[in-house]
Amino acid sequence: MKIDIFKEMEKHGFEQIIFNYDKTTGLKAIIAIHDTTLGPALGGCRMWPYESEDEALIDAMRLAKGMTYKCAISDNNFGGGKTVIIGDPKKDKSEALFRALGRFVQTLGGRYYTGTDVGTTGMDFVYASRESDYLVGLPEEYGGSGNSALPTAYGVYRGMKAAARVVFGTESLKGMKVAIQGVGKVGQILVDYLAEEGAKTVISDISEENINKVKSKHPHVEVVEPENIYDVECDIFAPCALGGILNDDTIPRLRCKIIAGSANNQLLEPRHGDMLHEKGILYAPDYVVNAGGLIQVADELEYKDNEKRHERVMMKTAAIYDILIKIFTISKEQNIPPHKVADRLAEERIEVIGKLKTTYVKR
Repeated sequence: MKIDIFKEMEKHGFEQIIFNYDKTTGLKAIIAIHDTTLGPALGGCRMWPYESEDEALIDAMRLAKGMTYKCAISDNNFGGGKTVIIGDPKKDKSEALFRALGRFVQTLGGRYYTGTDVGTTGMDFVYASRESDYLVGLPEEYGGSGNSALPTAYGVYRGMKAAARVVFGTESLKGMKVAIQGVGKVGQILVDYLAEEGAKTVISDISEENINKVKSKHPHVEVVEPENIYDVECDIFAPCALGGILNDDTIPRLRCKIIAGSANNQLLEPRHGDMLHEKGILYAPDYVVNAGGLIQVADELEYKDNEKRHERVMMKTAAIYDILIKIFTISKEQNIPPHKVADRLAEERIEVIGKLKTTYVKR
């Protein structure tokens, strides 16, 4: 597949795409900056053994655009960006590689901030921070806001409760069956929330280590093979792994009433959100329900009061419930799929704030 990069940038409203290569470490990274109307771009760094450069580029662009909408809908004053590193996170990491990445991020002069994502950890960015001032989400011991998976999981949990209120008439998840695809950093914490409320959980993951971690803490959790998770009869399906999993092949197999999970870009194409709507499955738009981690790193950049950070973050993350109720209400009243309502609300905020910025203010 050959991508016409400028055509894709024009189609999706991208400002900048930067290809970064470091000969010493072998770093191959793509930084995609989608839209900086609301503020500097913000988005994590994913490390994955992509099969091709085109696949890596498509992932970076999809994720960056999603971050723009996530920032807008969650009331944060940042734009959307994303970094992807082509490589195996289990074999190709080194201090030097992430320091090389840090130097490339530094060249952007604050147009873009990054931190952890799939395949990367806080310590990776401790190394990167030795070369850059524009890193977020470092471990608390190193002056950062810590594990962003905590508010992310809490936001998904709150999103499930909002969806349950709409579909079942109660926000209580007690006795409901939730199928979780992926029990990594976020999925494991989500299982804790669900177990505490008395929900039944079915899990799958390609990592036996992740499965064992959950089973050691919650021995009664049911486990199914990754390819079978779509066929589980449940109340809520929670995609918490990679994106693009809601598509022509998987949607007909789903046996749930609600979809609410932490994975980014769950819809392979926007039309798949339409398919879910027609099928009568309530979809909680991914960039709304998984915004907790973004809320935490945005707080890190906007406020220096570390003592109150957790309280602020969890309070703002709890409001994901209210945002979704608004989206679901408009969706029902106007018979518009929730993902289209969310897009519209995000785009309206970007447009309004963008117009405000046409008035010159001396700083």
